[in-house]
Amino acid sequence: MSSDRLHRRSLLRALAAIGGLVVSGCDRLASEPRFRSVLDTANNLTYKVQRLFIGADRLAPEYGEDDISPAFRANGSTDPQDQEYLNLVGSHFADWRLKVHGLVEHELSLSLDELRALPARTQITRHDCVEGWSCIGKWTGVPLAEILSRAGVGPEARFVVFHCADTLDDGGEPGADPESIRYYESIDLIDAAHPQTILAYDMNGGPLTVRHGAPLRLRLERQLGYKMAKYIMRIELVQRLADLHGGRGGYWEDRGYEWYAGI
Repeated sequence: MSSDRLHRRSLLRALAAIGGLVVSGCDRLASEPRFRSVLDTANNLTYKVQRLFIGADRLAPEYGEDDISPAFRANGSTDPQDQEYLNLVGSHFADWRLKVHGLVEHELSLSLDELRALPARTQITRHDCVEGWSCIGKWTGVPLAEILSRAGVGPEARFVVFHCADTLDDGGEPGADPESIRYYESIDLIDAAHPQTILAYDMNGGPLTVRHGAPLRLRLERQLGYKMAKYIMRIELVQRLADLHGGRGGYWEDRGYEWYAGI
């Protein structure tokens, strides 16, 4: 890897780490309109710089079988206790279906077997976590572009939103609606069309485990790990993100992280 790329990667990791500090220690500050405006400006700049230097089509590095990490650390949720999800685990996901809806021409409802029957891509890539660790794994799944082409992207659609099964405890008020903290993520249509953006159902030659996001997770190889939603239940195409949950486009983004986490 070139020194220039290493420098860019280190800089972007540092920016993401700063976002993590905002979340962990400065929630009140992050909610202040003036400070939030500064963060949004920095996020937009990061997005534009990434698009300028990397471009829309450049591939993330891919590796060989010998490079696969002996143990792949799990990120984010590892054992969701939502009853709907536990029921699906108990049936080995026989009743699970991926719903694709929103600003599409044709809503889809696909079983895991139906997803496995679609054209697939396998890639061995490095997962970079905002916490500073990395692992290399082998992923097989359906290119997101394949799914979107079957659904038909509506002319007003701008973002793809991934709604997940896991509810995270953010220390909110007792009795709060759990849907308000259900994990979700979003990307734009540029990243959705990237060939390495896949909905993975296999990892290292076998089906995804619960720990790693079964039955389906997003692989977004040019961004940090928190963007790679696990336990995907439905995909929604929308024109704007402001109307979803905290309005920032993702569970962690609503808590101060950058929406665009490019590396």
